[in-house]
Amino acid sequence: MSQNDAFRALDRQECLRLLSKVPVGRVVYTRQALPAVLPINFSLDTDAAVLLCTSPDSDLVQAIDDVVVAFEADEFDAAARSGWSVVVTGRATVVTDPAEYERLSQTGPSSWMPMQDAAFIRIESEMVTGRELRGSRVTQ
Repeated sequence: MSQNDAFRALDRQECLRLLSKVPVGRVVYTRQALPAVLPINFSLDTDAAVLLCTSPDSDLVQAIDDVVVAFEADEFDAAARSGWSVVVTGRATVVTDPAEYERLSQTGPSSWMPMQDAAFIRIESEMVTGRELRGSRVTQ
């Protein structure tokens, strides 16, 4: 297998299909002028926006509301040296519309952390990129 055969770029639809298969990704944002990465569970909305659920008092809510962020999720098989990675880049907004909040309370992601109240964050999928690496087992 040549190097070019092992790597391929993924189109938007394939990226979204793969994202829907995994429960956890990482939101990449700026905190106090420094890069920050936070693992978080998520789901995809019907319009392909990434949905996060967190505490309304979290630093994340304050740091990313109305800011462009990146969100990355992946899946890898180290033994086979294969896997994929998808990055969604877009504006993050805290859901404030009561009807939308109620809908997401029923259908959106639930936080893995116990909490009284929840804040839902939408990351618009303005730019979606992905890549797949199809490796092979190494023998020695």
